[in-house]
Amino acid sequence: MRPLEGRETHDGNVLGSSGIGGRRGCAGASFFATQLPSVAGFPLHTFAANVVGSAIIGVIWALFSRMDAHVAWSAFLMTGVLGGFTTFFSFSLETVQLAQQGQWMTAGLYIVASVALCVAAAGLGILSVRALS
Repeated sequence: MRPLEGRETHDGNVLGSSGIGGRRGCAGASFFATQLPSVAGFPLHTFAANVVGSAIIGVIWALFSRMDAHVAWSAFLMTGVLGGFTTFFSFSLETVQLAQQGQWMTAGLYIVASVALCVAAAGLGILSVRALS
């Protein structure tokens, strides 16, 4: 079940909230991109942003599923901030570029590690909230 499912989503604040959050998330992703280099062709900055963002979204989802938070908060934090921070489009492009450069092993590792660790991180975020409550 999605947090805030079934709640009114036609509030004008939702679009604005996700846009404002998206700017902040993109700034965080840009910071990661400038601070974490690629290692042997492996795009560490995108990988780290996606794993960290997945863990955080798990925590936020678990918290919001237990409270009566306004849908604008979900739009701001989950769609906006974390949508801007996590970078699936970059993951996709970087994977294609690695393959085009003949770095098939790195591309394959990137795909498997990204999907496995992001899903695990989101799950651990949810479990951590449940364990603390």
